Amino acid sequence: MKGSFSRFRRLAALAVAAVTAALQLALPSASLSASASADETLGAGGARPALSIDLSRLFGAGGAAGSHAGKVIMPGGAAVGVAMTTRGVLVVGLGEGAGMQAGLRAGDLLLSVNGVPLTDADVLTGAVNAAQGQPVTLRFTRDGRERTAQITPRYDQSAGAWRLGVWVRDSTAGVGTLTYCDPATRAYGALGHAITDTDTGSLLPVQQGEVLQADIVDVKKGQRGVPGELRGSFLREQVRLGSVEKNTVYGIFGRLDGGWSNPLYPAGLPVGDRGQVHTGPASILSTIDGRQIREYSVEITQVSRQNSPAPKSLVLRVTDPRLLDTTGGIVQGMSGSPILQDGKLIAAVTHVFVSDPAQGYGVYIDWMLEESDGIV
Repeated sequence: MKGSFSRFRRLAALAVAAVTAALQLALPSASLSASASADETLGAGGARPALSIDLSRLFGAGGAAGSHAGKVIMPGGAAVGVAMTTRGVLVVGLGEGAGMQAGLRAGDLLLSVNGVPLTDADVLTGAVNAAQGQPVTLRFTRDGRERTAQITPRYDQSAGAWRLGVWVRDSTAGVGTLTYCDPATRAYGALGHAITDTDTGSLLPVQQGEVLQADIVDVKKGQRGVPGELRGSFLREQVRLGSVEKNTVYGIFGRLDGGWSNPLYPAGLPVGDRGQVHTGPASILSTIDGRQIREYSVEITQVSRQNSPAPKSLVLRVTDPRLLDTTGGIVQGMSGSPILQDGKLIAAVTHVFVSDPAQGYGVYIDWMLEESDGIV
């Protein structure tokens, strides 16, 4: 990739030793909101949790078979850094200025100024100053609808520049976990949830992005009411692993530059039929120290019988004393950790319960694979 991230990396270098808190941005006032959830409602659209008895083994799958069931893919578990620039620039706040008076809102995605595409915030700043107080035309989207607004900048005496009175964000970075890689196409999935803006909750659309090799250098242990986090270093060496092409509610997706092999499962694992996922013992693959992937025991306590995509598919509880002693359970940065059951890859960790860090949500691997199927 050319120098598309040079501006981002220049800013990120100002962060403390290029160490980012998991799901916390290296850039000021930003984050990969993945995070924690106090909402313990499973499934979507009224889906009911499965009972603790594994009824699927007695009466069949209880739902349509996963379309990817049986396919062999390479499980992840490695910590990865994510560096991404957005398509357009996102309004994250407004002052008492021209932007607010023109009706802009936090969460608006600015696409162009005077017909010039906004590839980053510098383009917006340059156009506003070049206008020298004359109105500028902004094209933006809000709630999926494209709109335009004409705004007259105001001169800021203290800064010696023209301003719209809006705060914008055009890039993000953080640490998550690789979920899988398809050895046939090198398409991958990671995180298991969307990268969103912390201030607005808006999903950040990808303009360009890359996943980078990460080292976990510190762990903040989770406690009741205070989610823990993994802290990883990845911007200093900037070893690129692949591209980021999609950011969806089921995670980030792209293509690795080279092959990927899990040292614990070098032959890969078959994809599990979501209809056969059941309560009981399972395991997750995660990296909580350096680059070493380890397998940890968990228990699946609730399962939602989903026949259509939904982000909350199951609830799990960490039972492995090693993980509980080190992290307290599930922490930010473990999002995307693959969940294994009965020798198959079935799901990915997505969120941690704020009220109990030993518990969290998972999303069926099927919903992630559907997002990466078209990446070649």
